Amino acid sequence: MTALATERVSPGIGLVQRRYATWLEPLALDSGASLAPVTLAYETYGELNAARDNAVLLLHALSGDAHVAGRYSLTDARPGWWDDMVGPGRPFDTDRYFIICANVIGGCKGSTGPSSTNPVTGKPYGLSFPVITIGDMVRAQVRLIDRLEINRLLAVVGGSMGGFQALEWATAYPERVHGAILLATSARSSAQTVAWNAIGRRAIMSDPRWRGGDYYEHEPPVDGLATARMIGHITYLSEPALERKFGRAFQAGGGPAFTLAQEFAIESYLEYQGASFNARFDANSYLYITKAMDYWDLPARHGSLETAFARSQARFLVLSYSSDWLYPTSESRLIASALHRVGRPVAHLEIASTAGHDAFLVDIEQQSPIIEEFLARLAEENG
Repeated sequence: MTALATERVSPGIGLVQRRYATWLEPLALDSGASLAPVTLAYETYGELNAARDNAVLLLHALSGDAHVAGRYSLTDARPGWWDDMVGPGRPFDTDRYFIICANVIGGCKGSTGPSSTNPVTGKPYGLSFPVITIGDMVRAQVRLIDRLEINRLLAVVGGSMGGFQALEWATAYPERVHGAILLATSARSSAQTVAWNAIGRRAIMSDPRWRGGDYYEHEPPVDGLATARMIGHITYLSEPALERKFGRAFQAGGGPAFTLAQEFAIESYLEYQGASFNARFDANSYLYITKAMDYWDLPARHGSLETAFARSQARFLVLSYSSDWLYPTSESRLIASALHRVGRPVAHLEIASTAGHDAFLVDIEQQSPIIEEFLARLAEENG
């Protein structure tokens, strides 16, 4: 373990607050539609230095939001979704870096999405919300970085769908990105990924309470969203992890009851995941965000990965995880190989883990010193 990792003994960043930025000017979307007004919910941690060159943009995955670290109040049960990684002495060291994270458009945690009020009707957008892409998400984030008066980001960082956004930043806005950290991600959504997302969307849209997306004055489609989450959650884990945690254990111990009721511990766990997801996420946002993920295809948009990466000016760190079968190491190798072929500086490392796709969120110790060293090098290059 490195000295930097050993020093990570701080209690974190403490209490934080969510902020909002709103633009009245229409945001042009890849579909040809536009969106106005646009609000992004975001959080920042640490201080922007005098040179304004120490900003790191963290980009969240499907079910994430702007709340990366800290707590909103002393009674919060849990901190932000990557709390172990953000704070004084942690990999994203708030004594050195200015950390930013924004909830994507289409989301349901303060940014404009299908649950937001449509200014034309005065009611929630529902399915009148325009279909969005990863490019649209990043285009909105560029507005936020402009408002913060940051010309160039020290790094963009993202795992899973966050990695899609980081790749979009590095190729669509090359002059604004010094480094890119990609974790458990891909340059395109595979047919398998699209298939899993399609099943989740079908589950939501088959729930009679979905009401064609117009459920905001009624009971939401809790069964459909819970099923979608249960399906998705399994793709984030690995078979070894499930065997180790649950195996074939029965909830009440003993043997089978020979009924159709839920009996296995893994069934109870998935029910909990579905219920807790309903408490914090909007079903329509799930539809729109997974569709944006399905459209993600960087090589198709530019003709090839090499053509896309030839635009970039960034230094890349690519981390993959041995048990991730949703975005396996082979996807990271394709990214790293294409970067090598166009002469972009890149390091690719596979981290041994049994945690599956979620490894980038939970296996902190192995990845922390690698990320710390990479960020320190970027800062040194800035002078």
